[in-house]
Amino acid sequence: MSGGVPGRSSRARRILRGPRPEAVPTLVARACALVGAVDIAAGVFPRFRHSRMHAIAEVLPGSFGPFAAALSLSVGVLLLLLAHGLRRRKRRAWRAAVALLPAGAAAEFVYRHSLIGVLVSAALLFPLLRHRDEFAALPDPRSRWRALANFVLMSAGSLALGMVIVSVHPNRMVGDPSVADRLTHVIYGLFGFEGPVDYAGNTSWTVAFSLGALGWLTAVTTVYLAFRPEHPAARLTEEDEEKLRALLARHGRRDSLGHFALRRDKAVVFSPSGKAAVTYRVVSGVMLASGDPIGDVEAWPGAIERFMDEAKAHSWTPAVMGCSETGGEVWTRETGLDALELGDEAVVDVADFSLAGRAMRNVRQMVKRIERAGYETRVRRIRDLGEAELERVRLAAEDWRGTDTERGFSMALGRIGDAADGDCLIATAHKADEQPGEYGDLKAILHFVPWGEDGVSLDLMRRDRAADPGMNELLIVAALQAAPKFGVARVSLNFAMFRSALARGEKIGAGPVLRAWRGLLVFLSRWFQIESLYKFNAKFQPRWEPRFVVYRASADLPRIGFAAMQAEGFVDLALPLPRFLRRRRAAGGRPCAHALAEHDVRAA
Repeated sequence: MSGGVPGRSSRARRILRGPRPEAVPTLVARACALVGAVDIAAGVFPRFRHSRMHAIAEVLPGSFGPFAAALSLSVGVLLLLLAHGLRRRKRRAWRAAVALLPAGAAAEFVYRHSLIGVLVSAALLFPLLRHRDEFAALPDPRSRWRALANFVLMSAGSLALGMVIVSVHPNRMVGDPSVADRLTHVIYGLFGFEGPVDYAGNTSWTVAFSLGALGWLTAVTTVYLAFRPEHPAARLTEEDEEKLRALLARHGRRDSLGHFALRRDKAVVFSPSGKAAVTYRVVSGVMLASGDPIGDVEAWPGAIERFMDEAKAHSWTPAVMGCSETGGEVWTRETGLDALELGDEAVVDVADFSLAGRAMRNVRQMVKRIERAGYETRVRRIRDLGEAELERVRLAAEDWRGTDTERGFSMALGRIGDAADGDCLIATAHKADEQPGEYGDLKAILHFVPWGEDGVSLDLMRRDRAADPGMNELLIVAALQAAPKFGVARVSLNFAMFRSALARGEKIGAGPVLRAWRGLLVFLSRWFQIESLYKFNAKFQPRWEPRFVVYRASADLPRIGFAAMQAEGFVDLALPLPRFLRRRRAAGGRPCAHALAEHDVRAA
């Protein structure tokens, strides 16, 4: 490992390991979910347990029963919602649980007349108070989109639970109402109105108050999430960006993904010396870094320590996507985390690239065919483009994006043409038509970011869907041939996930397990460009550099994978803006994020 990273004591490594799953919060969270389920059952099934407390209950006001049922139901639902926050040691979840448990105990006593229910709530309250220091994690970044998600999930849950509440009293139900009548009664009850279903005795009041409580919970939690102040999203400040650019100027040659740390929707932590940094974004409770730390490798441990401290303070799950072998060694050595090979990065050495030879026959023939069709290419620095042409490139890249959702995080810069990114390379394809399109003769775009002083890393590939297939091959070849003029000796192309499994699985003699794994990857390639991206990269005869994911425990991998898919734009839990609004924003000088992942390799 280059750089001579100093070792650390075992005690220091234990400190840096970060938020291991804690036994007490996990047990308390499970107990909270259990008590919540009991409270819900108490509200829905008021006599599911015979009690000796009926004599005491007889002296209570008769109308208090329905209120207690609604309270028990409300507390149970809220405790179920809080269980996840307690497992993650969130301070606010602890405060809410401490306030709700006495209310749940009171409801258990008044409505179900159960001393056991009171003792269960008290038994959970004791460890909460006893281990209150365990629940010190700070809140997650907030988004008002959570209000919409809460409304949808709570509404669905309230409808399902409401159907149970309406149907659980068959002996007291008047007549035999249909499923439609019961559903109508639930919907009316959630809004506080009487529905078509009637009951004998006080059961009508119990059902009405319970449904009203569910509707009230849905409304209050949604309003709270919608109007609470948003926690500032991850953003690089100008000062942070200047520090990162200074680190990249001195150490940017080490990692081809280094320049992508300048995405402005990332946050950053610096080492105590300021000589190294880790950029990250928090997605669904996962603190997701990408690539290697930026800066002097000797200072990496300090930046990693700050990263782990931040993860522990918020009870986030730490993870690193796409780090190099050196980066993976440092991460695992300093934190006790594990690493798993994720795929390979395709790197082409310019001095060794040539279109000659049998291996390059397909690329050579495709490039010559496109050139005969009248296409020409231009490779320039971004700073050499005029403002009018640059704006046309921005708008074309936005319009040619294949999906409504921007994709990219670990290998995408998220902008084109910023004044601070003048060293970026852009390769464009042009063809003069009899009837010029909206963007003139512009037909395709490749954008590269700097990789130290003598390299570039591919950022995005966009093409006019009406252009001839092969635009990507044409522009990659043009960029590689023009690279010496710009002092570029290395070009990083795309990242191919599970490349080694695909390559070994198609060779003769591959075992059944390897063939089955390759078959699964080929199947998944219908939705994710796994095989096609690997084969596209392989056309240029690159050398393959392994990339790794760093994680805390195997149980975290599904969650990390889902968070990474959200960050990269493959899973979007928020409603996108209408396309005309995104175009307007891009035209106003704030280009939207552009992504590496949206390559049209099929057409190529």
